[in-house]
Amino acid sequence: MLNRTWLLIILLVCSDFFIGCEPLATDFEDTESAQYYQTQRTLSPIPTVDTIKIMTWNIRFGARRLGWFGESCGDRIILSREEVLLGLEGIANKIYTIRPDILLLQEVDVNSKRSAYIDQMQWLLNHTYFDYGVYASNWQVQFIPSDGLGRIDEGNAILSRWKLKNCKRIALSLRGDLDFATRYFYVRNNIVTVLVELPDSPEITVLCTHFEAFSTDDTKRKHVEKTLAELAKLDTKGEEFIIGGDFNLIPPGSDSTDFCDEDKCPGEHFHGKHDDPKHKEGSNYAPEIDWLMPFYERYKPAVPLNDYLSNQSHYFTHTTIHPDGFWNRKLDYLFTNEEFITGSDITHQEAMQESDHCPVTVLYLIRRK
Repeated sequence: MLNRTWLLIILLVCSDFFIGCEPLATDFEDTESAQYYQTQRTLSPIPTVDTIKIMTWNIRFGARRLGWFGESCGDRIILSREEVLLGLEGIANKIYTIRPDILLLQEVDVNSKRSAYIDQMQWLLNHTYFDYGVYASNWQVQFIPSDGLGRIDEGNAILSRWKLKNCKRIALSLRGDLDFATRYFYVRNNIVTVLVELPDSPEITVLCTHFEAFSTDDTKRKHVEKTLAELAKLDTKGEEFIIGGDFNLIPPGSDSTDFCDEDKCPGEHFHGKHDDPKHKEGSNYAPEIDWLMPFYERYKPAVPLNDYLSNQSHYFTHTTIHPDGFWNRKLDYLFTNEEFITGSDITHQEAMQESDHCPVTVLYLIRRK
């Protein structure tokens, strides 16, 4: 992905190690503040409800099902403003149809060349009924010197109808299977966490995350372990929480664990006698098949594991086949240490054109003070 000649030129001209200029790629503290957002519309009256609908959705930076070069065998790198707005309008329309109260988003761009530098957080707050949001970047680079990608700022977000406070960005491990040049410019995954101020009810901690997709080492396992450790802290303090996001893992017991053939691009070959590598990065889940089990064992899932195992395709949320491929694996999850309303989960597989992931929703019963 990176042109190393360009990288060396840039590092020689402007080295943050030697002359103190601003680094090209942002590095993050282990824990730091996330960024607050608020709608520019008139604020809505604060609703009092008995249940809240939680939704998680990887919105693919408004690119819809276009064949983007970084993940879907496509050749698109930079989208036009009109294309991005069309994608955002489709996302907003789906939000209005589903009507979540709290929305967890992954792959949100706020200042990226590939998405016409549109602040998608502010756009969604201004064009939906949400009043409050928090954002935490996981890929913030001033200039990526290859393929014309340029500036990028992409991250995880939480949108809410209620006020938010104490937002934090918690760093997850960087991939350990990369060379120095690629690692310098690579995604720095995170968990964004915030307290939601519900009227006449205890505050709820809401967390949104996006685990690494393409690692071939134990990076994703480290993301699992770090996330479980953060949830254990909340549990120990007696705080109720909801976590969701794109975990880039399939449920334990899944019938299919290897998607190399489904994901391969023209000219690629895997599983053959002389193929090296044997598997496409991010497509073979077999070594990771049990990594989500602690979430199912310790917390309540929106989709119970037995329900999933009895009708797996009903809960699939992702595909790499563009533009019309149907969902072929489940990567998107919601968990809580309290209770979701039994049978209230919906995997919105009808949302075929808005992203390469579909939304998942569930109802959560509010506890009164």
